[in-house]
Amino acid sequence: MTGPASGRAAGPENAFAEFGLPGAPGTDAFWAAARTPASTPAGDGGWVTLFLWRGSPASVGFESWSQPVPLRRWGDTDCWYAQVPMPPRLRVTYQFLADDAAYADPFNPVGAGADRSIAATPDAPVQPHWPAVAAGDVLPLPHTRLRWAGARLGGRRTVRVHPVGGGGPVVLLLDGDDWLYLHPAMTAFESAVARGDMPPVTLVFLPAKDRAAEFGCRPELWEGVRDELLPLVAESGVPADPGRLVVAGQSLGGLSAMYAALEFPDLVSRVACQSGSFWWTPDALDRPDPFGGPEGGVIAARLRERPDLSGLRVAFDVGEHETRMLSHCEPAEALAAEAGATVRVSRSASGHDRAGWRHALLRDVAWALA
Repeated sequence: MTGPASGRAAGPENAFAEFGLPGAPGTDAFWAAARTPASTPAGDGGWVTLFLWRGSPASVGFESWSQPVPLRRWGDTDCWYAQVPMPPRLRVTYQFLADDAAYADPFNPVGAGADRSIAATPDAPVQPHWPAVAAGDVLPLPHTRLRWAGARLGGRRTVRVHPVGGGGPVVLLLDGDDWLYLHPAMTAFESAVARGDMPPVTLVFLPAKDRAAEFGCRPELWEGVRDELLPLVAESGVPADPGRLVVAGQSLGGLSAMYAALEFPDLVSRVACQSGSFWWTPDALDRPDPFGGPEGGVIAARLRERPDLSGLRVAFDVGEHETRMLSHCEPAEALAAEAGATVRVSRSASGHDRAGWRHALLRDVAWALA
């Protein structure tokens, strides 16, 4: 199953009781008990998941999993709902689209920023260390801010740095603002270190200004990291070991991390790559179908040259529901191993979505440092 349908026909007044919601939809008692999304088993081994919205017409939009699903109104009440078929093992970011705006789910305590929420089917693996953060919560931020005016990369940006457990090897988080403002990476890493699931580290949150330009296979980013950013970290007074560096990237960030491992091996020898955009070629974004080029793109082509990757530890992870990504990621995974890298391969219960990558991020950074 690749995406949801609009839902099953509504039954009698207590139809939502199977989702743990007794009472007539739209009543005060019903809304007081409303906690969604809620799932029940489907006959195909998957799930039917209930989403609720109160007030105006709306649809529920899913990140990188399906088209938006319109909600149906329950009679003449203020209750709008969708019963969405979902496959086994899915964790997905979603939001309600209403009145030309996007909203988090008011009935879901698990948010991802101010206007997004996270749903998970009951069989999706747990994500230890990641706290439930409501849409209205303000995430903690590192105290140390570095102003990086990159001569090689161009522009100015604020890079935040946070030592975990006293600090240690540098973990460079690409798309750092997402891990600061949407997903509580600082708190999750602190929990993992405190429980002994990884050694102390120093997190460096690197924001992107133009992802397509910066994360393509170009040297400027990594020359800037090597010659400008890491010296700033070393001079900041924050306990850190820039000589032991793990680069963690997702999507285009994963592509860039792997490019750095190939072209800057003295800098990058440990990589945590989630759903790397290995479809990428210089003209891919100009094509009607960016995925339609050679399998594995330029990274696979470079790996076929058999560079010596004996000093590289790289963990690859892709969402189980990213069907079109697999044909590009699998060649890169296999070729990296053939070139001598120490490789770990896993699949997350998600689509192309940070909600699913979160567990792999912690696990694979810990493995890269082993």
